[in-house]
Amino acid sequence: MTDRWVIHLPITAPDLLRARIFARTAARVLARLSARVEPGGVTVSAEDQQNVRHWVFCDRLLPGGARCALPIDHTTPCARRAPWVSRR
Repeated sequence: MTDRWVIHLPITAPDLLRARIFARTAARVLARLSARVEPGGVTVSAEDQQNVRHWVFCDRLLPGGARCALPIDHTTPCARRAPWVSRR
């Protein structure tokens, strides 16, 4: 038995692009509320093909051990946080 549980929260979107945008937004909001949120592990899938998952974040390992927080399809260099995300 494990001491960790994973929450699967089905939310629908009309297409892959909007599903990724919504998932990124939800992950970032939830990550601000709890350190237990792992945005790098967020994936989306078609409702009838849930075994085919599409990554939402790049999540490449950066120098120093941090992970890239940019979208999977970014064209800029990897970064710890998206440049458009405010640092409250």
